[in-house]
Amino acid sequence: MDGLLAGVDEAGRGPLAGPVVASAVVLNPNSPIDGLADSKKLTAQCRDVLAMEIKKCSLAWSVAWADPAEIDAINILAATMLAMRRAILGLSVVPVTVQIDGNRLPDLRFDRTTIVGEAIIGGDGSVAAISAASIIAKTTRDRMMVELDKIYPRYEFARHKGYGTEIHREKLREFGPCREHRQTFAPVRAAS
Repeated sequence: MDGLLAGVDEAGRGPLAGPVVASAVVLNPNSPIDGLADSKKLTAQCRDVLAMEIKKCSLAWSVAWADPAEIDAINILAATMLAMRRAILGLSVVPVTVQIDGNRLPDLRFDRTTIVGEAIIGGDGSVAAISAASIIAKTTRDRMMVELDKIYPRYEFARHKGYGTEIHREKLREFGPCREHRQTFAPVRAAS
């Protein structure tokens, strides 16, 4: 494969609140990063350390998201594809190829260029650039949820990051949803 390769992944498709965040990373073949793996299999501390190294050593990285209103307007799959497209557009270099974790590709037509794409199921655990993107997406989204916790402390977003844990569902029942909740998701609708 000639030319620059970007790995792309997302974090936050399943939660009941917060954005879906995508990242695109072009690793530097001359600066390999040890320890890259699926972000879900790493500790938070390990992800944070790796995220700093990825940002420092990669040729380019970008992060983008779709917020809860966009998720509600176009559905979570379309919002995920939109966030991935935004992340690719945000790169400071134009990749020739993108490899994306999963079984679907976003629209890869940009102006007069179409980027070659490959969807790889389990790519976040098997392709270094996708692993790097998964780490950037996860650490970014986690930080966003910690910030949202300061605005909406009653929901304890810093604790569960918006996922449908028992404590989160309990808070939803007690207080109803806030604007950061995904109104079209069944547990949020039920609490409205």
